[in-house]
Amino acid sequence: MPDLSPAAAAALRALPGPRCAYLYDTAALRARAASLRAALPPRTSFLYAVKANGHPDVVRTLAAVTDGLEVASGGELSLAVRAGARRIVFGGPAKTDAELAAALDAGALLNVESPYELRRLAALGARADICLRVNRATTAPSGSHTMTGTPTPFGIDEAQLPAVLADIPAGLRVIGFHLHAVSNNLDGAAHAAFLRDAITWSARTAAAYGVNLHVVNAGGGLGVDYRTGASIDLTPLSSVTVPDGVELILEPGRYLAADAGWYAAEVLDLKTTHGRTFAVLRGGTHHFRLPAAWGYSHPFDILPIDDWPHPYLRLSVTGTDVDAVGELCTPRDVLTRGRHVTHLRTGDLLVFGRAGAYGWDISHHDFLRHDPPTFLTL
Repeated sequence: MPDLSPAAAAALRALPGPRCAYLYDTAALRARAASLRAALPPRTSFLYAVKANGHPDVVRTLAAVTDGLEVASGGELSLAVRAGARRIVFGGPAKTDAELAAALDAGALLNVESPYELRRLAALGARADICLRVNRATTAPSGSHTMTGTPTPFGIDEAQLPAVLADIPAGLRVIGFHLHAVSNNLDGAAHAAFLRDAITWSARTAAAYGVNLHVVNAGGGLGVDYRTGASIDLTPLSSVTVPDGVELILEPGRYLAADAGWYAAEVLDLKTTHGRTFAVLRGGTHHFRLPAAWGYSHPFDILPIDDWPHPYLRLSVTGTDVDAVGELCTPRDVLTRGRHVTHLRTGDLLVFGRAGAYGWDISHHDFLRHDPPTFLTL
């Protein structure tokens, strides 16, 4: 997990209690984007997947240092336009007519998900280059979520692709394929093999059906391990060969944003029941749902807060395992189980690293109507 910088620690300590905050580091975002760019082969572009974190400061920062933004809703499209994205790609299986029209107006490249979406674009009078998203029969690399090689609502079944390509409406020109297959893959060599296969399949398919191939969009899937702090090894990606005249597009979200964010929550109570010790937080899964959604314990560090302005006793525990739980009235509001602490007090902050992606954005904010966290940007 990335260490909290002195400036970040000072910003959290300066908050009024009870403290609860997300903190995003724009320098870390830029550094991550630079490391990814250095690892990619020639003729490869990468777009930030806004779904990972739509905070305006995050989106604006990454719009400036990536090749563009990938969006999956009209709201994300508006964010991308306001951020000044130099390029926008719009995907997702449930685009409304209004979203399709807005994407066309914004000059976005559309990843078309179905034959019906093609018909709807034609009804709008669209004249545009498009990519077709394909759910290939090939099994995807391992990861937290699989998008292809299995029944999902994403893309066109590979077996149906010949019929779709034979009936492209006038005004639309297929220039490539969108083949996003996996989320959070940690195996760099396997991901490089997936990219090679995506390029080979796209070239073969384009030749067979008379498509002038310009784009192979392999989506995202570059992973991080929340338990250990490891990340996918990008080194094998540089060995992928992208043919002349073809652009390989990647759409990472988690890999770019995860290590640039922290979620911090103050310990409101320490209690032991039936042999387990609980650190009860001002915060929880309604702010940071990822650990509960994926069923793992997210590591945390302790940021000591020495100031204690209260007239009542300050509790503490030493040398014990604790469960970090939130303020919601449900036993599933758990961020971490069995984390050993040497010393922890009420008033201290638990700081959860790698919270910059799929944290606040996927959480059920309105459950119980607790106040939201403070958002800090460095």
